[in-house]
Amino acid sequence: MALELVFQIEGGDFSNAGKASSQIKKVLKQLNIDTRIIKRVVVAVYEAEVNVAAHAHRGQVKALFGETEVEIVVTDQGPGIENIEQAMQPGYSTASKEVREMGFGAGMGLSNIAKNTDNLHIESEVGKGTILTFRCNYS
Repeated sequence: MALELVFQIEGGDFSNAGKASSQIKKVLKQLNIDTRIIKRVVVAVYEAEVNVAAHAHRGQVKALFGETEVEIVVTDQGPGIENIEQAMQPGYSTASKEVREMGFGAGMGLSNIAKNTDNLHIESEVGKGTILTFRCNYS
């Protein structure tokens, strides 16, 4: 089994942030994955979607469902992350005032992704964008 889903995200489009996580949740339910694992995956994907909407011009979420795990790759065209270690600290945020006023940008995105996944890898180039790759095991 190898199923792949791809979703596009536009920067600033918070009303559509959550569509990828919602569709991924449906697939995981159809695969009879444990609800605790589904919750972890959905939280991680949603956080990543919001990060793209808040910080990037556009991005993509790709989900690859395998036999024992789901792999999510989130790529964006945005400002990149200057200091990944700092960005991983709970509460650290570079979100704009407008994003914060909408209730986003609390600085919990990357740390929540790390907390809810079994493996997280971040590549980022300032001025170009960021690639998040994370996995959640089913077994």
